[in-house]
Amino acid sequence: MSKFPYNLSITSITQQVGERLHEINATLTTAESCTGGGIAEAITAIPGSSRWFEYGYITYANKAKTKLLKVSKLMLDTYGAVSGPVVEQMAVGALAASNADYAVAVSGVAGPDGGSQEKPVGTVMICWITPHATKVERYQLQGDRQSIREQVIKISLQELLQQLN
Repeated sequence: MSKFPYNLSITSITQQVGERLHEINATLTTAESCTGGGIAEAITAIPGSSRWFEYGYITYANKAKTKLLKVSKLMLDTYGAVSGPVVEQMAVGALAASNADYAVAVSGVAGPDGGSQEKPVGTVMICWITPHATKVERYQLQGDRQSIREQVIKISLQELLQQLN
C-alpha cells in the first residue's frame, strides 16, 4: 500500500488526475464492480473530463465481466471476482475495449454481507495499468457499505495520481 497521503478530497484528487492526463494528452478508462460507477461519477463531475475520459464499464455481475471485458470464466471460477487475476483481466479488457492509455479496475466485497473467511467484508482488489506498468493491490477496508465504496474510489484515484506524477 502506498505511503502517499490520503487527506485530499475525492474532487481535488480527481481534478489533479484530470489535469495531469490532459497535460500528457492521455485518456483513462474504468472497470468497476463494487463501486458501481462511483469512480466514473467522480470523474465526470469534473468540468472538461471528456478531454481525458471516454469510457467507463460497470461490470457488477460476473456475466458482465465476461461479456464486456472478456474476463475468463475459468479465471472467475478459479479465483473469484475479488481477486488479483480477475481485476487485472478487467483492466486489460477495459483498455482493449476503450483504447485508453490508463485503466483502473476495482472489485470487492462492500457488505454488509457477501464476505467469507478468505475474503471478508471490506476486501477490495484494485488494478492500475499505465503505459509503463501494471499494479494490483489488495486492501482490507473498514466501515459500512458506503464508507468502503468511498474509500475504494479515493484510493483508486489517489494511487493513479501518484503513478501519473
